[in-house]
This record gives sequence, C-alpha cells and structure tokens, in this order.
Amino acid sequence: MAVTSIEIKERSPYAEGMTFGATGAYEQLEGTVYFAIDPVDPANSLITDLELAPRNGAGLVEFSADFRMLKPVDAEKGSHKLFFDVVNRGNVLSLRRINSAPNNDHMDPGNGFLMRRGYTQVWCGWQHDVPVGNTGGLWCYVPEAAGTRGRIAVTFQPNEPSTTQMLSDRKHLPYPADSFDQPNAELSVQDYADGPATIILRSDWSFGRLEDGNLVTDASHICMAKGFEPGKVYRCIYATATAPVVGLGIAAVRDLISHLRYSDAADNPCAGDIQHALAFGSSQSGRFLRHMLYLAMNQDEGDRKVFDGIIAHIAGGRRGEFNQRFGQPSNLLESSAGSAFPFTDIDQTDPETGQSDGLLSRLTARAKVPKIFLTNTSSEYWGGHAALTHVDSTGTKDIRPSDSVRIYHFSSTQHNAGVLPLGHTQDTGARGLHPFNWVDWRPLMRAAVDNLDAWVTKGTMPPASKHARLDDGTAVPSESLESVFQAFPEFGFPDHLRHVTRFDFGPNEGIPENLPPVTGNPYPALVSNVDADGNDLAGIRLPDVAVPLATITGWNLRHPDTGGSGQTHKTMGSTVPFAFTKHERQDTSDPRPSVEERYASKDDYLDRAEGVARDLVSEGYLLDEDVPRVGQMAGERYDLLESQVIQTQPAGD
Repeated sequence: MAVTSIEIKERSPYAEGMTFGATGAYEQLEGTVYFAIDPVDPANSLITDLELAPRNGAGLVEFSADFRMLKPVDAEKGSHKLFFDVVNRGNVLSLRRINSAPNNDHMDPGNGFLMRRGYTQVWCGWQHDVPVGNTGGLWCYVPEAAGTRGRIAVTFQPNEPSTTQMLSDRKHLPYPADSFDQPNAELSVQDYADGPATIILRSDWSFGRLEDGNLVTDASHICMAKGFEPGKVYRCIYATATAPVVGLGIAAVRDLISHLRYSDAADNPCAGDIQHALAFGSSQSGRFLRHMLYLAMNQDEGDRKVFDGIIAHIAGGRRGEFNQRFGQPSNLLESSAGSAFPFTDIDQTDPETGQSDGLLSRLTARAKVPKIFLTNTSSEYWGGHAALTHVDSTGTKDIRPSDSVRIYHFSSTQHNAGVLPLGHTQDTGARGLHPFNWVDWRPLMRAAVDNLDAWVTKGTMPPASKHARLDDGTAVPSESLESVFQAFPEFGFPDHLRHVTRFDFGPNEGIPENLPPVTGNPYPALVSNVDADGNDLAGIRLPDVAVPLATITGWNLRHPDTGGSGQTHKTMGSTVPFAFTKHERQDTSDPRPSVEERYASKDDYLDRAEGVARDLVSEGYLLDEDVPRVGQMAGERYDLLESQVIQTQPAGD
C-alpha cells in the first residue's frame, strides 16, 4: 500500500456532540497521512517529474498530507459509505455547497444532510501552494524535482491601483524568480483577457516590492513605479528553479481513499467498514477530479477502483495545472494548459488540430470508470467551456456522453450559490456592475448526491442529462443574445465574451515549452438560449427561473470602479429584479412585465413556485424534503422586492 501510516493527532466530538437522525453523533479526526510510492510502478507513470524526486532507501518517493475525517461514533449506524470532498485551496466546501452551511465556518454542519445519510466524510490536502495564513486549510507536502529550472507564466488582473504584485494567484505560495536581473524576463499587458498584448519595457519593472518609493528586492514579487492599472491583464514570464512534484497531490487522494477502503491496518480508522466511495469536487476541485479521471488515477497501485461515483461540479470543460511542472493549481485562466483538449468524456477528434482523445479514454481501457455527474451553472457556460462537455469541437453537433455519465446544467445560476442579502463585491475585491445572482442551486446538488448514491449502490438509473442542445435550438452562441439583454434598461452586455482557444504549449502536456503558447482558433462558446426575460430556457429550471421575479444570469460585468469596463466578472452572475408595479415599469420603459402584472398576489406566486418544485421532485431533480426550503427562499425574494417598492413610495401612496 502506498500509505505508510496515518497519524491521528486530535480526536473530538463533532459539533459539540450534535446528533443527526438515525446516524447519531459524529466524531472529528485530524492528522497526517504519510505516503511512499514507487516511481516505476505503471500506476504512477503519468505523474510529471516523479522520476526526478528524491527516493528513500527502498527507492520510493515519500510525501505527506493533512487529513480530516467526520465519522459516525457508532459505525453500525453509518451507511458504510465514504464521501470524499476535494478541498478547494485547502478549504472544506461540501458542508457549504451541499449542506448549505454558512460561509464563515467551513466545518459547520449546516442542515446535516450528509450526516443524516450516514456518510463517513473525508478530506485531505492535495495542493502544495495553499495560501499562507489559511487557518484550518489542508496542505500536501511534496518534494521538489531535482535540478529543474525553466520558465513560468503568472497572470493577474488587479481590482485596484497598485505598484507591487505577488507572483501568484490570490496570494498562493509563489514560485520565486531564481535571480533578480533576468534580462529575458517579460511583462506584458492586455486590455482584456486574450486581447492584443503590449510588452512593458524591462527597465520599467523589477523583481521586488516598492515600499515608500524604495525598491526592496524580493524574488516572489514584481513592482512597477508607474503602477498596475485596475482591470488590465498582466502576464509575467520569468525563470524559476523551484519545481515541486505537483502531481503527487492526485496520488495523495487516490492512495488515501484506497487505504481507507481496502486496508485492514491498525491505523485505518475505517478498516472493514467502507463498502462504497463517492467523491465531490467543486470549481477548482471539480477540475481536479476531471484531471484525475483523465490520468486514469481512479485505479490504485493494486489496480483497484478508488471511487465508485464522482460529482465534478462547476468545473465546466476544464482541467487544471494539477500535474504540471511549475503548475499553479489555482490558475483560472482560459489561456492555461488546464483549458486543453479533450473536453468530452468520450473520444472525439478536433479537425483543426488532428488531436483525438477523451476524458475517460485511459480509464475505459482499464475498466475503472466510475459513475459520473458533471454539473454546471450558467457561469461556466458563459465562461466559454461548459458546453464543450456535450458538443463537438466545431460547435455543430451534440455529443452523447457515455452510459456512465450524466450532464446537468443548473439554469440561470452563477458559480457560487446565490444568497440574500444581495451584494456586489467578493472578498477578493472583485465587484459586479449588478447585484450577484440570487439563485441557490444547493437543493439541486443534494438531489444529485442522492441520485448518484442510488446509481452506485442500487443500480437505480438517475434522471436523464439536462442541458442546452444544438438539435433543439436551445444551445446558441453567446454573442447571439446581445439584443435580448440590451433591450433591458441599463443592463448592458459584455464587450469581450469569454471563450477557450486552441493553445499549443508544446509536445509534453506536463512540461509546457511554449510560453506564451502558440495560439490557434477559439473553440465555440455556446450557452443556453433565453426567454423574453433573459432567463435560461435549457437545463434544470428552479422556481427562481421558471416563475421569475428577476432576470438572473450566469454573467455580470465588472464594476467601473475596478476597471476593465465591458469585461465579465470571472465567476459571478447577475440579479436584475423586475419592477414591482406596472407604474414603476412604465417609468423606466422596461419591456419586462412587473411582478404585479405577472402574479395576482404573493400567495399566487408561491403556489406557482411550489408547483414547479413539485414537478422537479417528480422528475428526480429535487428532493421532496427540499420543497419547503425552496418555497421559503421564493417568499424571501418576493418580500425583498415588495419591501423595496414600499420604501421608495412617498408617504400617503
């Protein structure tokens, strides 16, 4: 076994001993997992630079990872199923994105959904560059590849003026420059992502920080006296000699789950208990799972299946820099190796490049394919890549996924689940022109977990895939919808629509040689067609969409205060409410009927919303237990709009 030991450092009652239905109480375990893998084992052959890592006396490569577990105190009351949540930048996400826990506490049980179903829940670090200071974050501690030096590209887009920039994405651990002069290092600027690039004179910027106007040399930062402009996109290409073996993070996940499932070792807290294993990954973590599948690492060194079922959520058609020399796992850029072909689970050929491949090609050859749900919001479609999971590379033909895959689009939703009160600003400082999307897609995610579980454990077929299609006219180019949104007062439309381009980084996908990459033609960027209100027609339509109070989209424009006018926000959508009264609508010449023109009363609105929810239950896309919560959210949104119109009316009206 590749796990040499599990060290449990802390064991405590979870949630102060709270009980969860028939499962009862849970306990929380914290510790470290130690690994040693064989670099010549065929199961490890695709891990980039593994052959350059230091070896112990037995010829194995050692590394370790932080580990966390929630398990039923009484194992017999549990479900004997393991639910693995791929941490996102070191953070637990499943409790927020499945259990609807509040955002300010990663380990809050929320509504207890996963606990009531008896899952043993597991997390472990897989990322080597988790931001320093991330309290409670889980890390993976990997060795460096010996004697490696090369070029790396770091891209950033400031939201406010600055003269100094860390050489990383959102304060992740940087790759330091290996020298301060580097005359061949290059800094360029674009007005928008993938726009024409202008090279900034090497004499205008330096490796280091500007403090009180003075240059302080620092290999992890660059600075420029004239400043970095908000909204502009900057790319720095420079040399580094720091090369952690990034792909060992995937091996950490593979081997920990294999150990918990199959080992009877004394240090295995799940020995003899686990009968099935499911995985959930959201955003970066969903892309991680897609990459794990692509590398055929759902099989361990003993050729055993690791996960029986996988949900790759809000990953779109992308993977990531999870197995790349100088990889930046948190990179969100479309112009990275993480946006490379293939996108569909089945094999296809890109006629422009001649590439033939599929996400599951290697696993299919090894018969280790799990049941897979690919779930996305409208943000991933407007990001230019989600539709590539179910259309061909020319954008002219629908692709039928393999029998082991379902693809679901959560209509008119944004990357993060919508919440009230409405806001414009993320904690990164990124702001939207419109309030962010208020649709909470988490009830759909809970149904997806139940459906995947039943498919894996009972053979119960899940609901059919549901997404935009070319053959019924619901999949359309994003630019074709401009006239719809421009008709709404002060709504706007992106000047620069996002898409994925054919980039050539060189012949070895794990070691990019072409920086910047050689650029080909863009892939088609298809989204769902919309109704007269601008809301998605295709996909799974929650009451917020089918019985609307607003135009709700998967895209938003950057706020003018953050620069980049006309560019889309990276991940957030929009909520632009309807006028509440006919008079208010007429005052603004809004073509969208007002709330009072649509619904006779709040009760009428709530009755219609409940009807939509009940239909989703009958179709299998929503759980009956979530119908009251969906209705409650509908009422909260109605009350919000009604209260705003009351507040704006003059006294006596």
